[in-house]
Amino acid sequence: MSRANSLSAPSHAALPHATASIRDVAELAGVSVGTVSNVLNRPDIVRAATVERVHAAIKELGFVRNDAARQLRAGRSTTIGLVVLDVRNPFFTDVARGAEDEAGRDGLSVVMANSDESPDREAAHVDYFETQRVLGLLISPIGDLGERLERLRAAGTPAVLVDRVAGSRNLSSVAVDDTEGGRLAAEHVLGLGRRRLAFVGGPANLAQMHDRLAGAREAANAVAGASVEALETAALGFDDGRRAARALLARTPADRPDAILAGNDLVAIGALQVLMGEGGLRVPEDMAIVGYDDIDFASAAVVPLSSVRQPRELIGQTAVRILREEAENPSLAPRNLLFKPELVVRASTAGRA
Repeated sequence: MSRANSLSAPSHAALPHATASIRDVAELAGVSVGTVSNVLNRPDIVRAATVERVHAAIKELGFVRNDAARQLRAGRSTTIGLVVLDVRNPFFTDVARGAEDEAGRDGLSVVMANSDESPDREAAHVDYFETQRVLGLLISPIGDLGERLERLRAAGTPAVLVDRVAGSRNLSSVAVDDTEGGRLAAEHVLGLGRRRLAFVGGPANLAQMHDRLAGAREAANAVAGASVEALETAALGFDDGRRAARALLARTPADRPDAILAGNDLVAIGALQVLMGEGGLRVPEDMAIVGYDDIDFASAAVVPLSSVRQPRELIGQTAVRILREEAENPSLAPRNLLFKPELVVRASTAGRA
């Protein structure tokens, strides 16, 4: 009876406004700190009445367990950091979903951070995740972070590149063959009789943009009279596609390309809106458009968009599996997985030149 009365004792009235500790819970419940720990972690070995009394104390005090401290004491975090280029891009949302699904199977969680294509923000996120001693880091880097990530790996925090090939770096990576993707897109429109191609995407220092443009040019070089013009954008959003399309509309019809290969679907959809709405052009009759990523918006565009499909969720799932294996066995050699892209043909290229 005295225990039940103590749960509403005035001496604890102010505690919900402070940070209650496990010792506070033990004192209020009239048990040892070890018993509270068992209730939280191994309730099956504690008497039911004691479990009930401890949970009542936890509820009254508003106690929240400090999992971060517990993980540090155990020497193992259950959190994975994920740094993406642009959280507004559905491609990265789908990658994150795949990563989260895979992590959840092992009781791990994924915390996503957005670099917004800023090297400074990217560095700050990497610093933060390092100080939090996450299990590992998944990152789609802006530039060459290889040396920094190698140091992180040597210190016990593995890192896996996502949507980027690691190359000669001592790092694992999961990506899609973007050179092949650019080639697929170009070969498709070249096969429709288009000869004046424009690759619209950027910034140019993104490895993905470099590789997609290189693949498109390889395809064009194999066809007489074909060429690929590069139109660099500041980023890869709807507005970047709109600005690029307005620049094309300012040209004479003879100076315009007859096909656009966009750096991603958001750029392609932005360009599509301006070309048809402001320019009055017909897509694909006047200008064919191919996107990249095949996000859900691609098939829902006013003219359904042909696009190069990437296995977005599979990329996230695979990256987490590799990261988890490297965290468990740091001596594993780095692995570089490269998936093949797939061209999905829709109405934005179905017409003839």
